[in-house]
This record gives sequence, structure tokens and C-alpha cells, in this order.
Amino acid sequence: MRGRTVILTHENADFDALASLLGAALLYPQALPVLPWKLKRNVQAFLSLYRNQFPFIEPRHLPRGRVELAMLVDTRKFNSVKGMDGSTRHLVIDHHTATEPLPSGWEDWQESLGPHTSGANATLLIERLMHQNTGLSPIQATLLALGIYEDTGSLLYPSTTHRDIRCAAWLVEQGARLDVMRRFLHFPPTAAQQELTKLLGEQAENLNVAGQNVLLAFANAPDYEDELSGPTHRLNELFNPDALFVVVNLSDHVQVVARSNTDAVNVGQIAELLGGGGHKRAAAALLQGATLNEVRERIASLLEEHAHTPANVAHIMSRGRIHTLDDEMTVAEAMELMQRYGHEGFPVLERGDGGARLVGILTRREADRTLSHRLGSLPVHKVMREGDYTVRADVTVSALHRIMIESGWGQIPVVDGAGEMIGIVTRTDLLKLWGEDAEAATQIPDVSRELERILTDRQHRLLWIVGETAAESGNAVYVVGGFVRDLLLGRLDSDGRTGSVDMDLVVEGDAIDLAERMQSRYGGRIVTHARFGTAKWILDESGHPLTSPELLATGGNGDRHDLPDHLDFVTARTEFYTEPTVLPTVEQGSIKLDLHRRDFTINTLAVALTPDRWGDLLDFYGGLTDLRTGKVRVLHSLSFVDDPTRILRAVRYEQRFDFRIESRTQEHLLDAAPLLERVTGARIRQELDRIFLEARPEVVVLRLEELGILKQIHPELRAGTAYAKRSASLRRRLEESIPAEVRPEAGRVDYDTAKSQGPSSAAGRTERRGLPDQFPLDGTPIERLYWGLLIYDLLPIASGSSDGPSQLEKELSKRLRLRGRTQRLMRQLRTAKAGVPQLTARKQRPSTIVALLDRAQPAVLLLLSVLEDSPLVRERLRCYAQTWRHIHTSVDGSDLRQLGLKPGPEYGRILRRLREALLDGEIEAGAAELELAKSIIGNKLAAA
Repeated sequence: MRGRTVILTHENADFDALASLLGAALLYPQALPVLPWKLKRNVQAFLSLYRNQFPFIEPRHLPRGRVELAMLVDTRKFNSVKGMDGSTRHLVIDHHTATEPLPSGWEDWQESLGPHTSGANATLLIERLMHQNTGLSPIQATLLALGIYEDTGSLLYPSTTHRDIRCAAWLVEQGARLDVMRRFLHFPPTAAQQELTKLLGEQAENLNVAGQNVLLAFANAPDYEDELSGPTHRLNELFNPDALFVVVNLSDHVQVVARSNTDAVNVGQIAELLGGGGHKRAAAALLQGATLNEVRERIASLLEEHAHTPANVAHIMSRGRIHTLDDEMTVAEAMELMQRYGHEGFPVLERGDGGARLVGILTRREADRTLSHRLGSLPVHKVMREGDYTVRADVTVSALHRIMIESGWGQIPVVDGAGEMIGIVTRTDLLKLWGEDAEAATQIPDVSRELERILTDRQHRLLWIVGETAAESGNAVYVVGGFVRDLLLGRLDSDGRTGSVDMDLVVEGDAIDLAERMQSRYGGRIVTHARFGTAKWILDESGHPLTSPELLATGGNGDRHDLPDHLDFVTARTEFYTEPTVLPTVEQGSIKLDLHRRDFTINTLAVALTPDRWGDLLDFYGGLTDLRTGKVRVLHSLSFVDDPTRILRAVRYEQRFDFRIESRTQEHLLDAAPLLERVTGARIRQELDRIFLEARPEVVVLRLEELGILKQIHPELRAGTAYAKRSASLRRRLEESIPAEVRPEAGRVDYDTAKSQGPSSAAGRTERRGLPDQFPLDGTPIERLYWGLLIYDLLPIASGSSDGPSQLEKELSKRLRLRGRTQRLMRQLRTAKAGVPQLTARKQRPSTIVALLDRAQPAVLLLLSVLEDSPLVRERLRCYAQTWRHIHTSVDGSDLRQLGLKPGPEYGRILRRLREALLDGEIEAGAAELELAKSIIGNKLAAA
């Protein structure tokens, strides 16, 4: 049986060795890249964060079986792995100059490529990847670039070749992250550097500034001629401070080199104030005519002035309920929970008489491996990683990173002073804080300033006291969703409109308890739903003002009417789907899990409202980047499978914001489109209503047509350019009668805001739009009008006198659970469509037209004036609206009784005949009407 291929490198592996492992694995996907037993410290730190994004395996996890080929990268010396024997072939991919020939039977990968030298071994493999035009992920490109940069001294060593530089440039094009590389690169010291490093270390002192450990290292070295970056890097590695200032007297000047490992100390700013420059993580300055002590005092003073408290675990952790595993639970049961909640690992607890204690963590990797060996019945404690690593919420993120390196855990429980778990923090949280997954130049917006600009003083104060009250009980509260999205998109303005915006407030903790606290202090009343963990705080019991004098007395802009009439509090929760298209099962969770259950990344942004974090933007899933690049992206590949109605929402958001559905998301969307037929009609209809409430619904509908989504709703549904023109025409008709000063701006209709305000919402309700007087629509919602435009061309022409629904109408009504009024609109549209030939006949009596149009509701007449592109139809509709429908005979039933006609059906026929005569100009109003009635009655009596 054919054996396997492994890729090996040397022990104490550096980045060039690790990059070579990756490069070979990309070129030979069937080979297994095996990590050596020992890694350099910076390589170990890198893998502690990114291990799951590479195919590397550890020697102890290598599957059993014979190794047929061992590929050796960046080395000729290695430790054998299990499965290797005397028959194993060896292939060497190594850039080092050989002093001895290869052992007999070994192959040199370079022989077929001709003479070649490079500063980095990784370059040899990257060139082949370039030739094959292999696409790389940003993190793959970053690791490969680290291999080049470390082995070439950032392309400055004499051994660097043009090939290294060309490969480095290509890797940057592929997305290699230079800021990540800076964090992990370091350089070997020279002898002079080693001596200076020792001297600096002996004379170093520690300062505690803003909770930061700052190392100040001083030395007199008048004869030192080498660069200072090497000793600085070595000291940084040895002492691992939060920030480091190396100050050396070089005879004629004092040189300062600074490094920072935290955002709390911006060494670039301090160096600039010293007369130098740089950036926030690395900087330098040269001072003439100053002593070491003077420079020390100056640096200490600047640190006190400019250093600030760093981000800690509390800023990035997920709070609330923490999912744990019992140590006796089976691995199969644990895997089921991992799949349900999407976690990569769970803390494991051992329960005893003294309570529960942390004994380890089980990751998905261990669970997968156990299940692959059909050992799912094993208890968790048999396969977990043992340990009891925890952190406090006030621990710095740099200390957290050290714990992750030491433990190898990607998820660390957060405990309070009593040792109780209050949350969890993951390597993903750390990466998000450091911005590794975002563009390096991404600027986090100043949300607190935007809130101050957008909100009136009373609105601002209201949210502030909500945050204060939550913090008192140890909870956190956030405003999430559409409000944050539109705030960052600049779709809100400071005209007081935010008072009517439905701001969703998510509470990490007990939302009902928070609402009750607010009510007890500030009045109002609350409505709660314990099952869902939600509460509505209604702020106005009588009229509009808040019952709290404190809020009413708040000075500043705005008045009491700028306050919302209620606030909704929702307990942070998570959800999972037991099968496609069904409603999810919901459980309490953290803000991070709550945001993860949402539809698209642009809706996962949240803003903290507690005083210590007021205005902090939470962006766990790249929503800010997608907002800036104009992309609609799902959070996971099964999002549309879980809920196919998200398909319609994706297109709606795409067109509303002039975004594009991200390519992979569109693939998932099209794959899941057939599942729409399994969604209930009511949910589909609700999504269509939301589309029709958009400022330009036709662009959404046309995009649905383009993607083939309309036919998934019903095979007959379709839309084209005619629908777009009719929709625009309808809006013009509706807006022509609205004064300019109250006319809504294009794009301002937002169903997600309007839906909470009931059927009388100003967003999209035609009775609020001041419709043309000739067509009083009696509250017909605009979404029903747009539906009429869409369905008109599909309606069959009515035949005979049947008023019953057509087959298509029956199918659509059943499929979409259409309301009775919508069904009546369709029937009347079908009848009106059948009467179009009469409306367009050149010689047509007004009475015939009136008889046709009298049967239609005003909404149908308005639609007909838009749908039929005929000047004659529009003219006759105008005549009907302005004149004909107001013409009625002055004769009534009492007049007919006085003329000797007994009451009965004949009354109606005579009165209709009189009106027809008036409409057609056969008689004039007044005495002629009564004379015609006498004539008709006389003829009937004579005939009898």
C-alpha cells in the first residue's frame, strides 16, 4: 500500500522554517506538514493566535502508517517521525550552502531548477507558488512574508537577493499584513550589541505609568558605533515590558529608541515631543546637549502626561452565561453542544461536594479527533487539555496573551474576585482588538462624538442613565442593529428624528431587572415577557412627557417631545436551528453571541452605553469594514439555510444602501433559494411588504428577478423595466400633492424602524402622504399599491360576469397568505383590466365608463392611471375623478313613489337610467330628470 508524505524542518524552528513548511504544504496538498518539537518564542507566540488557520500537525498527532517520502525544508537535519524507516525517501528543499554531499539516495529539489541562491528558504517555494498563480489568504501570505523578512533582516542583510524582494512584493499584493509581521519579527544581535544589551539591562529601571510597566534603560557608550534596534529588541524580548525606552549617550548626542507593546503608550507621540519621530509602536529621537538624567526626567514627565490606561480583558470578553462541560460528559455530547453554539472550545468542570472547579478545556480539534476514532463515548476528562487557567476582567490584554501562550488555550474563562465565572475571552477577541483581521489603515469612528451630534441632550441623558443603572448591577447594555448601522453610514441627522427611531437595547444580564430598576427610579410602566427575557419600558403614561422630573429638567437642545415613548430591553441571547427554515431555539447568551445570531455583518455592530465604555464600538464580525466597502455579507455559510427569508433581506439591504452582495454570500444565497418554498407564506409576505416600503422598491424587485428569486416565490412572478417605470410613476403621483416642506427624503423609508409603530406608521402609509384628492385611498397601505403594480400584467382578463378569483389569484393568496383586502384589490384590477378596451374605445358614452369604474375602489383607479400607458385612459380617469363620479340624479325613491310606482327593484333601474341620461347629456339636471322618470314609469304602466 502506498505510504504517506510528510514535510519536516529543523528543531528550534524560526519563521523561515515555518514558512517553508507552509509553502511546501501549499505546493503538495497531500503531504502532511509536521511541526518540530521546539519552536522559537516568537514563532510559538504567532501560532498561539493563528494555529487553527494552518494545516500543521504535531508529531504526536501524526496518523499511523508508513512514511514513503520525507520532504526536508530549510534543513538537512531533522528528528524522525513515526512511520519512517530505511525505505523512506528524502527530498531536500534547502537554501543553505552545502558543505557535504547529500546522503546516498536523497534528492535535491533545486537540481531541476538550476543554480539559485536566496536570503530565505521560503523564497524557493514562494517562487513556485507565484509561477502557479496560487491564491493565498492574507494570513498565509503573512507567514510566508515573515519567513523572508526574518531571514533577510527585513530585506537589509547582504544575503538578500532580488528574488526575495520580488517574492515579498508579491506576498504584500496577496494581502500579507506588515503590522502583524512587525509584532513577531526580531533580529540576532552582534557582539557589540550583546555587550550593550547587558549594560542596559543592568542599569534598567521600571516605571509604573497608568498601570503600565515601562522599562527605562540607560547607558554611557561613547565608543558604540552599531545600531540600537538590536539591543532594543533584545531587551524588549528579555523583559517583555509594556513599553521600553533605550537611552544611550553616544558621546556627542543622546540617542533614544523606543518600543511599545500596548496601545496605552504611544512612543511615536513621545518621541516627536523629544524632537524625533516614528509611529505608536516604534520610534526614535536624537537629543543634542542633554544629559542622561535630563532625558530620563523628560521621558518620565511625558509618560505621565500622555500614557493612558490600556484595554483590558473587560473590554473584549463575552459576558453572561458561560457554557461549560461536565468532566464525565461524553465527547459525543460535547460535540453536539459545539455544533449547536458554534464554539471552538468549552471549559470543563469537575463537580464535587465543594462545588464545581475548572479542570481543563475541550476544543473542537480534540473532539473531532476523538470522534474520528469512533471514541465518542469517552468521557470528556479523558481527552481534554488539563489545567485551570483563568483571568480577571481587569487583566491587561498583553497579560492575557502571555497566558494563552503558556496554556495553549484559545478560550480563557474570566472570573470575579470570588472565583466565579463571569465570562470568557478568546483568541478571536484578542485578534479583533489588535485589528489583525481588518485593514491596517482602518480608523475606528468616534461613536461617542457621533452620538453627541445626533442625539438631543435629553435623548443623550436618557441613554446615559440606562447605562449607569445597568453598570450598578454589574451588567452591560448596548444599542445594536439598524440604529448603529445607519449612524455609521451617516443616514441619521441631528433634526430630532432619532426620537422616533426604534433603538434596540441589548443587556448582558437580566433585561427585565434593568427595566424594573428604570421604572422604580424614573416612573413610567413596563410590560415584560419572561419567556423571552424582554421588557418594554413605556415612558409616558399620560400624554407624552416622562414622569421623571430629572429628565424633564435636563437643559440643552430639544424639548420633551424629542424623547421616544418607549425603550425595548432585550436579554442578550444566542440561538440555534434544529433544522433548516424552522424558527430557532433561543437561549440566554453574551453580546457577542447575540450579535452572531443576526443576519448580516453590517447589522452586528453595537455601541456600549455603560459609563466606563460609553460609545465604544463592538465589531466582532467585520461589520465596519463591510460598511466601508459596501458589502452585504452573511456571518456563516448556512445562514440562508437556517432562515431563507434572509435572501430577501440581503437584496433589500443591497439596494437600499447601494451595496453589493459579497460574492461568496451570493453563492450561498443562490444555493439556498429553493428552500424559500418551505418558508411559510406569511413570512414571505412580510418580507415583500418590507421591500415595498423601501424608497425605491422596484430596484429590489428587479434584482430579485435577476437572481431568479421571484420565481422561487411563485413560478409566474416576474418583473421588468415596465414595473420600474410604473413604480416611479406611482411615486410621482403620490408626491405631487405633498407640500415640499413635508415631503420625505428619498431613501428615508425604513421598515425596520417603522414596523414597531403599528399600522399607522408614517413610514409608507398612504393616508399620511396627502394623496391626490381625486383618488382618496381610505388608508390603503403603499405596499398594497406596489403589489398591484407587480401582479397586474400576470392577471388574466376576466370573462363573463364572474367576480370570483382566478386560478393565479388563488395560488398567490394561498402561497403568501394574502389579506382579504389585497385579494379584493387583485380581483378588481383583473376586472378593470378587462374593461380597458371600453376605456380606449374612441366613441364611448360616459355612462359606460362610469358603470365600469364605479365598481373599482379608489386604489384600483389610481393604479389603472399608472398601469395603462394611454392618454385616452388617463383623460377618462381624470374626467371620472373630477366630474363624472360626482354626477347623480336629484330624483330619489320618494319622488318615484309620488309618481305612482310601488317600491321595488324597478327603483334602482330607473335611477340608474336617469344618471346615465345625465352623464351622456341626454337631459339636463332639474325638471328634465323628473319628466324622464314620468315617461319611463308611464311606459311601464302602459305595458303592464
